[in-house]
Amino acid sequence: MIEWTEILLRLVLAAVFGAAIGLERERKEWAAGMRTHMMVCVGATLFMLVSAYGFSGILGTPDVVLDPSRIAAQVVSGIGFIGAGTILFQKQGTIRGLTTASGMWTVAAIGLATGGGMYFAAAVATVLAIIILWVLQPVEKSFASRFVQRSISVTTTGREQSVQVITAIFDQHQAQISNCYIERSGENEFHLSFRFKGINRQQLKSIITELQKNPDITNIDWQS
Repeated sequence: MIEWTEILLRLVLAAVFGAAIGLERERKEWAAGMRTHMMVCVGATLFMLVSAYGFSGILGTPDVVLDPSRIAAQVVSGIGFIGAGTILFQKQGTIRGLTTASGMWTVAAIGLATGGGMYFAAAVATVLAIIILWVLQPVEKSFASRFVQRSISVTTTGREQSVQVITAIFDQHQAQISNCYIERSGENEFHLSFRFKGINRQQLKSIITELQKNPDITNIDWQS
């Protein structure tokens, strides 16, 4: 049977590891902040303790066979319900919260490792998680900004006007168009969608400003 001091040590360490990762999410004001990550990590540690030591009293009883990994294994699938709650589906196919959900999954794994007495593995995983979430974020943004795609959707009245809009946008030499879609929604109404590659927000704003001067355009939507 495990000593109570060892139980206390593992639960406290789990709280510390969860707090360290949760603080990074807290500074961005996400719903899953420090306390949520602490609770997940401590809970996963307790599940591991119960799974490994909670049934030691009946071991050796005739016709009783126990698998100490069964309870701990359910944490891996059960944490998916909490992670799903952090994912937000926004307009135009935008999804937010995947990083937070994966962080919750990692915190649960750290809790299991702490509950199993693998302190070094749990500590290294915590440090790596903080590096991935915090330190590598500016590198990711700098690299991803070169490949980000921004889009504009325009509604025009009349075929000739829609052709003029298409020509005006294609004449923007700084704008590299990766996709163009045209749809006729009514007798005299056309929806034009453009997806650009390699332009910044200022260039997108300049294109929108020019389009707003056209009286034949009834609606403009964009994603930056």
